[in-house]
Amino acid sequence: MRSRRDQVVDISFFLFAVVFSVVTADSVHVDEGMSGGERIADQVAGGLACASVFLRRRWPAQLAVALMPAGTYFHHLTGATLVALFTVAVHRRRRTTAWVAAVALVQFLVFLLQGPDTESEAAGSALTYFALVAGAIGWGLYVRSRRALVASLEERAARAAEEARRQAREEMAREMHDVLAHRLSLLSVHAGALEFNPGAPAADVRRAAGVIRDSAHQALQDLREVIGVLRAPTAGPDGAEGRPQPTLADVERLVAESREAGADVTYRQETEDSGNAEDSGNAGHTGTLPAVTGRTAYRIVQEGLTNARKHAPGTEVTVTVSGRPGEGLTVVVANPLPNGPGTAIPGAGHGLIGLGERAGLAGGRLEHGPRGGSFVLRAWLPWGNAKAVDG
Repeated sequence: MRSRRDQVVDISFFLFAVVFSVVTADSVHVDEGMSGGERIADQVAGGLACASVFLRRRWPAQLAVALMPAGTYFHHLTGATLVALFTVAVHRRRRTTAWVAAVALVQFLVFLLQGPDTESEAAGSALTYFALVAGAIGWGLYVRSRRALVASLEERAARAAEEARRQAREEMAREMHDVLAHRLSLLSVHAGALEFNPGAPAADVRRAAGVIRDSAHQALQDLREVIGVLRAPTAGPDGAEGRPQPTLADVERLVAESREAGADVTYRQETEDSGNAEDSGNAGHTGTLPAVTGRTAYRIVQEGLTNARKHAPGTEVTVTVSGRPGEGLTVVVANPLPNGPGTAIPGAGHGLIGLGERAGLAGGRLEHGPRGGSFVLRAWLPWGNAKAVDG
């Protein structure tokens, strides 16, 4: 089934073939001895050829091969021949186009071997005919190449758009996991304490209930912020405009929250400068910790504390942040491996996968796994002109 556009194009080519043949008829040399019947035959053949333009989509090569030899005897076939040649060059494989062009070349060579009188009107018309044939094939190849280029660019743009959507989805998944997992794990720990110790003192119950309320409220607030990122049309991957992003200075507050939840956390920070590039207003200074590095370090510590709470409750967690400009920032979160099963808090390992992606995007690397009886989460992040080294 042809679309309306195809029908319009076919009608336009049909009109072109008719108008071209009629307009150029007066310039063709006609032998004085040509009978009226021969002229009528020429016109009938031209009419049939113009009507055959509507078959060009199904049999363009066959149509072109049939019209070219006949076009050397009947002038009114020229317009339809040009349309057929153009269609072959645009819609058929290059090998097919080459065979059709070879037929035209053979005709031209035969014409030259006949030794035409270049000063005669008939020879001039024949040369013009072959020039038009070459022009139709060349123009069709140009249109074909342009369409292929446009299709390639559209495909590349579609792939780029899909890649951008994929990266946005991954960024949102990392953000939602990192923001909510910490709050919800705190809430789960305190709710579990109330469940397994219903006879706890009233003061402890009130304190646990307060932490649950605050954690749930903060989780809802964080969820609103993440949803705001999804809805904001100009929001970047790091969050909506105006949304405060965590820095390395917020790690101490994060540790304090875990201690309030009952975790045994030892925190050591050995850095020369824990400032934030955005806060200092001097992002180009190598002594200022880049904002993305501080934010990534915060997320690594957050995930490490959350995993320790989920899989090794009651164990001592050690958080160490060290580094200096030019050498990079090292973040280590370690806790002893649990002797028995951990808590029932669900986890699918997506957090560590997301952390690895975060570290890679920041230009660093992440390692995790058992080491010396402890589970160690270790990350290296660039600081200034620091470069990653093995070991």
